[in-house]
Formats: sequence, structure tokens, C-alpha cells
Amino acid sequence: MRGMTMYERLWCRLAVVACLAVAGSAAPASVGAQDQIPGVSLGLVYTGSYLPALAVQPFTGRFGGSGLAPQVETIVGDDLRYSDRFEIINDLPGGFVRDEVDYALWDRLGAVWLVTGTLEGAGDGYVLLLELHDVVYGEVRERGRFTVPDPSDADYRMSVHRASDEIVRWATGDPGMSASRIAFTMRGFRDTDSLTYNEVYLIDSDGENLVRLTDFEDALESPSWSPDGSKLAYSSWKSGYPRIYEMNVDTRVERMLPPVRGAGDYITPTYSPDGRTLAFSVLGSDSRSGIFTYDFDGDCCLAYLSGGPWYDLSPTYSPDGRWMAFNTLRFGDAVPQVMLMPAEGGQAETLSPYAYGNGGYFTSPDWSPLGDLVAFHGAIERGRYHILVADLADNGRVLRQLTSEGNNEDPSWAPDGRHLVFVGERNWGYGLFVVDVTTGRVRAILAGRRVGVPDWSPALLPR
Repeated sequence: MRGMTMYERLWCRLAVVACLAVAGSAAPASVGAQDQIPGVSLGLVYTGSYLPALAVQPFTGRFGGSGLAPQVETIVGDDLRYSDRFEIINDLPGGFVRDEVDYALWDRLGAVWLVTGTLEGAGDGYVLLLELHDVVYGEVRERGRFTVPDPSDADYRMSVHRASDEIVRWATGDPGMSASRIAFTMRGFRDTDSLTYNEVYLIDSDGENLVRLTDFEDALESPSWSPDGSKLAYSSWKSGYPRIYEMNVDTRVERMLPPVRGAGDYITPTYSPDGRTLAFSVLGSDSRSGIFTYDFDGDCCLAYLSGGPWYDLSPTYSPDGRWMAFNTLRFGDAVPQVMLMPAEGGQAETLSPYAYGNGGYFTSPDWSPLGDLVAFHGAIERGRYHILVADLADNGRVLRQLTSEGNNEDPSWAPDGRHLVFVGERNWGYGLFVVDVTTGRVRAILAGRRVGVPDWSPALLPR
């Protein structure tokens, strides 16, 4: 078992057992149905889909943009590779740069798409001119102009990511995910008292631009992005008890959700799609422990949704705001399950494959921004966790397994509804990983660090 985060220690305090017996232990190796979980087919999401070849011609520059053009080209090339929608052809010699695009040459290289770019100096920054060429038909499919600030500007890399996402949209009709960030907790170290603690960190989708958001020298858990990407909510122990806080990401101004129920631990916050309401869990000793909502902007209107003498926690909304998935211990502390209910509360149904008398450990749900899938992690192999998705179209009766090695927990969807970030453990250590649910490609974006419960932002627009 991996080292325990503050979140897991809380669960242990609630008598949750970390290692569970589950039916079956072999990991699936193909798309074929498995019988490891009674009544549930288990297989891999990806099926070896075709990826068209996209070439990135070396970018040129003028009016002062020549020196920076190769760096911008590298960012765009990496973004397109990490989109997992193309086989990328780049790192080409400068001889491929010509005044006119030679479609026959690119066709011989196997390219279906070609991206050309020119970076021009403009005032204090630059303008990036991009064209997407359809090599098969020998024509320009799309073109656009994108403002890029000076590299010393905090928005420099994000502005290039936005241009990359537009290329993805031009070629596929679907959104990209490069112009986004991932919030997570990571252990720090106090020089004064030798105690470990968590702080909230941010990292770009490509694994660059790691920054620490908080500096409280206290225990923080479960950061959650607001729908507009301007704020983060999280649970902190800074007052002596777990309470919900919200921070403006740009100004670092923080405020606390008032302890509207008095005693109890306030944990696992999440925003509703309207951005005003926070759903969270209050854990205590009375029969009203469970999931609540509160209008943070209006500073009013506490509503009780679900709970009881057991614990319900980790809520996540459907994109239309009508439904909520959450974790529950109502079937027993050792068999946490994922359930669905109306967003205003009401009758809940089990999404994870629980059958009375059988084992099963399924936790940390996150609802896809496209609305069709709910991701969570579960104990498929004995003592090992893997990332799973349930398709709501078939009522979750087909679980698809995205990971097959190591230990994998706490998934969160990218804004494109195609990628998931998760906490992973491999034989070389711990890290933050991304998996593409279509191709199955996995990449590490932060390696060798103990991290906790990530949350992927929405697409970040210019401020």
C-alpha cells in the first residue's frame, strides 16, 4: 500500500478498511468481457482507433519573432501530441520551410494535416499566425491570428495552449484541453518543527509551469475548480477543524464557508454548474451527517441532500446540474460505493457494481463534462486500485478499466471529456498521470512526488 494522505487518514478514523477482498484478481488484457465482478462486464475503453498524421512545419518569425518561434512551435507540437488525436510529425529540419507549401512532399511523408506558423513581433508582445492545411485536398482548411504576450508574462504559455486547442477544434470539431490547469495537493516540509503538511499546487496540462498556490503550512485537501476557472474551493484544517475555504486564483484572496451546522468535519467540496452553490460533506456523530449544499455567493440557504448514520461524501454534479454522483458507506465501512441521485436530493441508485454479500471498493467519482461517463477508482486486483469509467447509457453495467499497472486513484476529467488525471504509484515511485480514454495512452506529468486528489480545471479563457 502507498503512503496515506490526510484524506485517507480521515477515512481510517471513520473505520474504513483500506485493503478489501474483491471477487477475482486478474486484470483485463483486452476488450473482451470479464467476469471478475458478478453481473458486470469489465474491459478496456480503447480499441486501437485510427489517428491521422499531423505534421508541424518549423515555425518562422519576423519583426522580432524569429528567436521565440522555435519555442512556440515546441509548445504547440507537444500540445497536439498530448491531445492524443494525431500521430505527430515534427522536429523537422529547417529545409522543410518554404514560401509555398509543397503538398506532394507532405503527402509522401504520410501527413494528413499540416500546421504552419509565423510569429510576428507586435508592440510589447507577439501575434501568432497559424494555418491548418488539408494535405489530401491540397488546401488551407483554417487560419487564425492569436495574441501571444512576452514570455515574462504569466499568461504566455496559456496563450499558446489556447492556439493549440483551436487547431484541435479545426481538425476534429471537438474541444482541446491544453489551455487548462490541474490543481492538487502535495506534501511540503516545515523547517521549524519537522512536520509534513499539504499545500495546493497548480500545473499546466502539459506538465509545465508548476506553482504553489497556498502557503499556509497546514493540512489542505480536495481542491475543486469553479466552473469559470477563477476560484478554488478546498478543505483546510487551519482553524483546528476541517472547514471549506474558497480562494480567488488570481488575487489569492480567501474566504471561509461559515460553520453553518456547528460541529462536524467539512470536507470534499464541489461547485454546481451555476458556480454559486457548493456541495460538500459534513461528517459528525448525528443522523444528519451527509451531503449539504450552500449558496456561497448569497451566504445563505443550507440544504440537506443525503446522509444518515452512515457517511455520504465526495459529491460531483452532472454538467446539466440535474444529477449528482457521490460516495457512500451505507453498505458498510469496508465497501464504499458510488451512487446517483437528483441534484436536489431524493432516491439514490447504486452506480458501482454492489451486490449484497459481495465485496467491492469503489470511490472518488467524477462526472465527465460531456455527461456520458462517470469515472472512479476501484479495487479490481486484490490490494490494487485502478481507474474505471461507467457509461451511463447502459446504467453502469459495463465498467471499463483504463489502467493496468501499479496503483491508481482519484480520477478527474479534463475539459475535453476525453482525458483523466489521476494519482499513480509505479515501481519507481509516485506521481501525477494522465490517461486518454480513447487510445489508452498514459503519461506522467509530475513524477517522483507524493500528490493528492487532483482536479482538472475547465478551459481557461483570457482574463
